[in-house]
Amino acid sequence: MTLTGNWSYPTSIRFGAGRIAEIGGACMAAGIRRPLLVTDRGLSGMEITQRTLDILDGEGMGRAMFDRVDPNPSGENLSDGLRLYREGGFDGVIAFGGGSALDLGKCIAFMAGQTRPVWDFEDIGDWWTRADPKGIHPIVAVPTTAGTGSEVGRAGVLTNAEINEKKIIFHPKMLPSVVICDPELTVGMPKHITAGTGLDAFAHCVEAYSSPFYHPMSQGIALEGMRLVKEYLPRAYHDGSDIEARAQMMSAAAMGATAFQKGLGAIHALSHPIGAVHHTHHGTTNAVCMPEVLRFNADAIRERFDAAAAYLGIAGGFDGFRAFVDELNAELAIPKTLSELGVSDPDLDALVEAALRDPSTGGNPVKMTQENTRKLLEALL
Repeated sequence: MTLTGNWSYPTSIRFGAGRIAEIGGACMAAGIRRPLLVTDRGLSGMEITQRTLDILDGEGMGRAMFDRVDPNPSGENLSDGLRLYREGGFDGVIAFGGGSALDLGKCIAFMAGQTRPVWDFEDIGDWWTRADPKGIHPIVAVPTTAGTGSEVGRAGVLTNAEINEKKIIFHPKMLPSVVICDPELTVGMPKHITAGTGLDAFAHCVEAYSSPFYHPMSQGIALEGMRLVKEYLPRAYHDGSDIEARAQMMSAAAMGATAFQKGLGAIHALSHPIGAVHHTHHGTTNAVCMPEVLRFNADAIRERFDAAAAYLGIAGGFDGFRAFVDELNAELAIPKTLSELGVSDPDLDALVEAALRDPSTGGNPVKMTQENTRKLLEALL
């Protein structure tokens, strides 16, 4: 089987090794003639980024770049990026990198023609309808990790530094017009980033599969996404040059983000405030939270994970699946507790309140309350 293809669900995806060479054509297809490439500081000087800028420059699109993107992107990062974007007269964004750069790039394009503050478009009810759709500029997304799946998502996560909380900014038109998934761009990822981002994709699939909402298409995508992570994440972790494993993990990442249209849950409700306050890596935080959240939700999800375990070739039903998660975390050197992750002296009351305000809370199969959420956090610590 050749790992290459052109897909249009949930958006136009050009998948395959070497397809970054098509970046100019992808911009043209999205209606972009003068792109701003948004990436993070670590990637900006790397060969994959400079090669991409060379391709753009060679096709007469310039080599403009914005790289002031924090690991947990903030409203300040957005303001800086918007200032450069508007002053430069750009007509679209290439969101290039991991989840942080993808999210910020999408938010810059979304806010390019808006007049209200970004926090007015938080993913609450129909707040997205406040946006002027004519002010949303086109986006081409190029992931360089295999985790968040933001390249196929309709939202971006920003930290509001004034209240120290992560906020999900949502609009249907934040979905990139064209995505280039080139697994060669992920070959240089360090092992700990491969692990953290890969388990982020796994968490998306697990939570979507656990969600009580009805979306059978997402349910099926989540199940197959879990299988791909199970089969290929250890391979990508132990041999970063395994291009087949890298490609399959890029698929799993996109599948996880497509699947969580069905909902997320307690893993993300907890990891968002923890990351905002303690600046932990999002995917790794999800991985630390996952075993305890599975125990927390056990009575509500046992039957469906009995079926999932059978599909995944895991003996022992739900209990076997839970044991597999523990084993996978151990193999990928994931800390066992939040304390080991670096969370010290947490304000439990504040974290509980922030978790209960997070929109992911509504997708958890067990209702989250102040009492049981605090116990869950205490167990994680």
